[in-house]
Amino acid sequence: MPFEPPEVLLLGPGPSPTSVVVQRAQSLPLLGHLDPAFVPLLDQVQARLRILFGTTNALTLPIAGTGTAGMEALVANLVTRGDRVVVGVHGVFGQRFAEAVRRRAGVVVEVRADFGTALAPDAVVRAIEAGPTSLCCVVHAETSTGVLTDLAPIASAARAAGALFAVDCVTSLAGMELAFDQLGVDAAFSGTQKCLSAPPGLSPVTFSPRALAKAASNPDPVPFYFDTKLLTGYFGPDRAYHYTAPISMIYALAAALDLVFEEGLAARAARHRDAAAALRRGLAVLGLEPLVPTAYATPMLTTIRYPVGIDDRAFRGHVRNVHCIEIGGGLGSLAGKVFRVGLMGHGARLPNVLRALAAFGDALTAAGVRVDLAAALAAARTG
Repeated sequence: MPFEPPEVLLLGPGPSPTSVVVQRAQSLPLLGHLDPAFVPLLDQVQARLRILFGTTNALTLPIAGTGTAGMEALVANLVTRGDRVVVGVHGVFGQRFAEAVRRRAGVVVEVRADFGTALAPDAVVRAIEAGPTSLCCVVHAETSTGVLTDLAPIASAARAAGALFAVDCVTSLAGMELAFDQLGVDAAFSGTQKCLSAPPGLSPVTFSPRALAKAASNPDPVPFYFDTKLLTGYFGPDRAYHYTAPISMIYALAAALDLVFEEGLAARAARHRDAAAALRRGLAVLGLEPLVPTAYATPMLTTIRYPVGIDDRAFRGHVRNVHCIEIGGGLGSLAGKVFRVGLMGHGARLPNVLRALAAFGDALTAAGVRVDLAAALAAARTG
């Protein structure tokens, strides 16, 4: 019998809910990846991704693979054995960025902050200035904690030092307005399953001319799949064969981008901010405390501390099994101490906030905690 997935509201750290429009697009008949009817759609997808990244970079494309594939592509092309690379580490995905650089035999200089706290830009700047730095890597919106990084001072310091600047924007792309050319970001990668609300399986990436120059001069072998010279062949004007593009995934991404641009980037960013604010108002009445202060929190993902005595597995199990809502657990040093709520893309809407708060209130009640759910829902509605 064919698999029939249960109806689950995805309010974890990803994937996010997809719209009916995106689901239908993914089921359209296949075309060849060099078909003359498909190529204009790919052109449109690339053009719209440039707008989302805030760049004019020619090599901007949806690479086949999830966000980690995008990270591997950036690191493989931009890191040469022995390069000094400064990496901001204040969550699990900063750790992953650093590990990827080590696996390319780069010399990693980590600038650390506790999980749930922001990177100190001046500490990153000092690390860049402390030696001959080839590349600086940071996570814009750290998915494991919900912390947002101020990119401007880091980008400025990297450029002054002659270093490239690479950004993980997996969680922020399409959830807030980005201006990477203006900032001086040389390379970035994202994923389709977060604020774009397309299925997982593609990683939008972008490479500046400076980044491509470094890749072209890299003496170390680059994996065939991620080689920018070969990617340019297919994702550039020649459309030369490199690998078979995932056609159905690109259909889905194109439909998701249609929805993004119909809404408008500013309106979409405001919707994410409004949903996050409504969630925080309701959480406060339930006695649940966000891990990250609003001043440097991501609007699309909120990490919440458990009250004393609340068991992580029992709480999240109640929310999933009784209310059919998926939320995320803590990662790394936060495992068992927090849960994560994603209000991303199609899912960043007040009705979902209210449904989530109702489930959290019920889970707390089941654990013996008295809550005023009506007051929490009223607070969330009051914008």
